[in-house]
Formats: sequence, structure tokens, C-alpha cells
Amino acid sequence: MKIAVLGAGNMGISFSRSFLKYELIKPQNLHLITRNESKKSKLKESFPDSAISTFEEIKNLEADLIIIAVKPQDFTFVAENLPFKISEKSLVLSIMAGISIEKIQKLLNHKFVVRAMPNSPTLLGMGITGYTAADGIYFSELMNVERLLNSTGRSVYLEDESLLDGVTALSGSGPAYFYYIIDAMIKAGTEMGIDENLSKLFVKQTMLGAYHLINNSDRSLEELIKDVASKGGTTEAALKTFDENQLKSILQKGILAAENRAKELNK
Repeated sequence: MKIAVLGAGNMGISFSRSFLKYELIKPQNLHLITRNESKKSKLKESFPDSAISTFEEIKNLEADLIIIAVKPQDFTFVAENLPFKISEKSLVLSIMAGISIEKIQKLLNHKFVVRAMPNSPTLLGMGITGYTAADGIYFSELMNVERLLNSTGRSVYLEDESLLDGVTALSGSGPAYFYYIIDAMIKAGTEMGIDENLSKLFVKQTMLGAYHLINNSDRSLEELIKDVASKGGTTEAALKTFDENQLKSILQKGILAAENRAKELNK
């Protein structure tokens, strides 16, 4: 399989590294394409046996799979200024937030499109990706795509494309929500007089331990909360403050705002 990646940013690079790490393709069959001439030398250092090009340098692109990894805000410009035609035999995999299959098909004049929404932990092979596909794509082709996506973590097929905007808001943007909460906890620690590095250690290890408890327990989240929040205790005091300030509602509103923004990106 020959794979071309249009847009060699963080996500395009992390996907490429995963494919090579698990030997899903040969380095010689990987082609990274960037809009920035100055990035070429650095990309060549990281991918010495793969082809590295700028968009302008390509007149004909031979690839079984073309991954569209440009920023969604840039997609219309990129699509309208491609100096090459996408072969009918190629499968297009978009990892752009918000851009619908229909819009990709229209702007690229190409009907075989798979749309996926990964998240940043793919950089460590611990991401999760929701994906869906246009009509007319063979099951065997989808299985090949899923095998590639699974090299970056886990993947979930969705029949309803409209759910991908929700996936974008929930897991695509999700890591930032956790970082935001962790940052608030660390700053609360320093305000209480705990050294910043020590505060980071306590918070990060607490987060890690809590994740493993959730992952290895059949108890509900409500039950796990009750295990920590004894009546009249310190945890109850914190949770009461969260509820009084509608923290849960604020978080939910933020996630719904992210979904709305994903929908706007397609307009």
C-alpha cells in the first residue's frame, strides 16, 4: 500500500510514525506533503527513506490512500489549488474536524472518502478515533483503514456521520478539557503552599490512579464518587461548591459549544 499524507503537521506525522512503527507500510511507500518549504529538511531527518514534497512539486500523485491532514480552515484553499488530480483508484481519508464527506467529495471531485476524527494521544499510540465512510467503499478497504487507525490507539466505526461532530467535541477536543482541569488543580495546590512540581506530581498521579480505578471497576461513577466523598468530609465540601457553581453544567455547555463549532467549520 502506498500512502500520501497531505499536511505534515502533528497529526499527519503521528499517523505516519505509527504506520511505520507497526510495519503496516514500507518507508519507501510513504509520501509526506507539506505546504511549507522550510519543513522539508526536518521531515527528511525524521523520515529519511520516505518521499518529502511540497504541494507545488507534485504533478502526479500515485497513492492507494491519501490522508487529508490539513487544518479544516485551510481545506477549501488547498482543494481548489491542488496541482494534481486524485486518481479514481485512490481512497481519501480525512482527519479534519468538521468537514463533511459531501463537502470533501465536492471540492476534490472524488467520491471514495472516509472521514475520521482522532485525538492528540495518537502521538503516543493511545488515541481513539471515530470514523465513517461514503457509500461504495468496499468492506476490505474499510478494514485496511481500521487497521491503520488502530495503530494509533483504538477506532470506532459510526454509521451516522452526524455523530462525528459530537465525537470531535467529546474526544477530539477532550484532552484539552482534562489539561484545563488538571491545571486548575495544580494551581490550587500552589495556592495552598505546595511546591508547584510537588503539586504536579500529586495531581498527575491522582489522575492516573483514578483512571485505572474507573477502567478496572464495574462500579458506576456515582458509586466511585461516594467511595471518596464521606458525609461531612473534605470531598463533600468540594463537590458541594462545584454543584453550587454549576461546574458540571458549564463543562457540558462547553462541549456542546465545541460541537457547534465543528458544524460551523463545514459551512
